[in-house]
Amino acid sequence: MNIKLHTPKSLKKGSGISSLKQFLLSLVATTISIALTFGTAAIIDNHKKKAAKREIVMMVMYDMYNSLHLVANADSMIHESMDLQLKFAKNPSLFKENPFAMIHLLPRVDYTETVEKIFSSSIESIITVGNVLFAENVANFYSYRKSYKENICDSMLADLEKEHNFNTLKGTLDYWFGGFSVMSGEILYDMQQLFAQCQKMMDITDEQLQVYCKKREELNDYLKEKEVIDSLFQSEKEKAQEINEAKKNLRLN
Repeated sequence: MNIKLHTPKSLKKGSGISSLKQFLLSLVATTISIALTFGTAAIIDNHKKKAAKREIVMMVMYDMYNSLHLVANADSMIHESMDLQLKFAKNPSLFKENPFAMIHLLPRVDYTETVEKIFSSSIESIITVGNVLFAENVANFYSYRKSYKENICDSMLADLEKEHNFNTLKGTLDYWFGGFSVMSGEILYDMQQLFAQCQKMMDITDEQLQVYCKKREELNDYLKEKEVIDSLFQSEKEKAQEINEAKKNLRLN
């Protein structure tokens, strides 16, 4: 018995193979399209996260940089006060020439806590940065900054107001700077170390920091200028309103 096998019409001219190829090509194209879509989205998302991380880190480093300069300047003022005290002790006539010199050299650390609060109170910021040691160092840095202001600057001012009078030679020479000088040097050193560690662990060069600082300073100058212009505009607007009111009153009379 002879059995004849018949080839399906769909395969006789290769139409089935063609359809299969077309299906496979379509599947591959769809797969690639999906991979590219999600892959591109992941790349964009990763880029945004890196940019956000960098911006937060640079914002904090800029604030730390400025705070460090404030503390370093205050520390230098303490040493200047001690040098001036020695000059007055050796030559009392110098005090008579400038009796208020010591008061002007009292250390001051005036700063805002805006960046500290933004970073410390937002767990999202810490998560975005993704470095626990960096967050810990920043917290310690701000703690030292607060300690410097309270235990040195504010304390010396309180001493002056309560017990000592720098308006007299005796009061100026009796004041002891030694303890404050040692404490100031220790806190400044600790803050410098924390800053250097943060800069190194986040891979920020001195040049990058300087560029960022320059941009921020330019922005701050622009904002200050804008505030002045807005203030002047508001003042002129108020004057114009007063003039208009005066005109109305004159017409009524």
